[in-house]
Amino acid sequence: MPLAVYVLGLSIFAQGTSELMLAGLIPELAADLRVSVPRAGLLISAFAMGMLVGAPVLAVVTRRWPRRTALLTFIGVFVLSHVVGGLTSSYEVLFATRVAGAFVYAGFWAVAAATAIGMVPANARGKAMSVLAGGLTVATIVGLSLSTVIGQHMGWRAAFWAVAALSALAGLGVLATIPGGRADTGDAPGAGAELRSMLNPGLWLAYGMTALTTGALLASFSYLSVLLVDTTGLDAAWVPAVLALYGVGSLIGIAIGGRTADARPFRVLYAGVTGLVVTSAALALAAPVPVAAVLLVFLLGAFGFATNPALNSRVFSLAPGAPTLVAAVNVSAFNVGITAGPWLGGLAIGAGFGYPSVAWIGAAIGVLSLVTVALAAARHRAPAPADREIFSPV
Repeated sequence: MPLAVYVLGLSIFAQGTSELMLAGLIPELAADLRVSVPRAGLLISAFAMGMLVGAPVLAVVTRRWPRRTALLTFIGVFVLSHVVGGLTSSYEVLFATRVAGAFVYAGFWAVAAATAIGMVPANARGKAMSVLAGGLTVATIVGLSLSTVIGQHMGWRAAFWAVAALSALAGLGVLATIPGGRADTGDAPGAGAELRSMLNPGLWLAYGMTALTTGALLASFSYLSVLLVDTTGLDAAWVPAVLALYGVGSLIGIAIGGRTADARPFRVLYAGVTGLVVTSAALALAAPVPVAAVLLVFLLGAFGFATNPALNSRVFSLAPGAPTLVAAVNVSAFNVGITAGPWLGGLAIGAGFGYPSVAWIGAAIGVLSLVTVALAAARHRAPAPADREIFSPV
């Protein structure tokens, strides 16, 4: 695997830490800015908003830029947004910096994915994507915990400065390892040709699979902390350790998925989504049992992230003429799931069904995802000309 792919993974780790860290900084941030906790929580939604819109917009705007130029521009704006966020005492300014930072982070994800895919042979795409997504997984384990500790002992602003510094360091790595141009800059297809290459129905089925699988995982994950305390009965002091165990499961799952996704993408998707459905249903039933709940949280991370390399790499074979745009819309699809899963879980909680109901919601969304996997596998076995893929069907 080229060194540049690992540098891109480090960059995702640095920026992904910012995506996650507010979950551990909300109390300090609300108190310092003198806003309510729910209003402070909207800063998390602000990041999701920026991610949802940023990837496709920036993919179109920067489509003819050298990839190193685009990546450095995105990470430069990201660093600046965190410097401003760390200095401001205005909630409104901080909200704007969260949207701006997420906007360019989404663009970075899209271009980084296309860059990594372009650096490896077709049979190593899943491995390359597992390195990129692994950066976000490590952010879940290490970045979230460290930013919370920094925020608790040095203030939430220090966490913003730490992310800015780490992101700037990653930017130096990008400068040193990513080539200054790209081979297809001069004869890249026009925007209309790229858009036409994305009319493939199988591609949009893949995007639906990405959104549903992500929503199935996030419906349960978003409420794990309160479920573990209120339903399982764990002391709140144990929750970070259990969430770290979830992160370890995620790292193992993404490593296994990355090794298998290139040769057997549909087998990975069937196994991962089925495991996610079964684990979610089991968590709904066994949430009051501490040992079982802790084990199931680990499995939730493992099965949920095992699908990630296949979800990320499949789309490139379905529209090879628009790699950056394809990756960008897939980033948006992930964020549709990130937004919809917790929203549906919140509706169930608000309706009085209790915290275990979110796991049932996750299982139900997972069943819908399995339907999309089956449809995609059927299309692969008898593809239309526009649907042809390089993958094995099992």
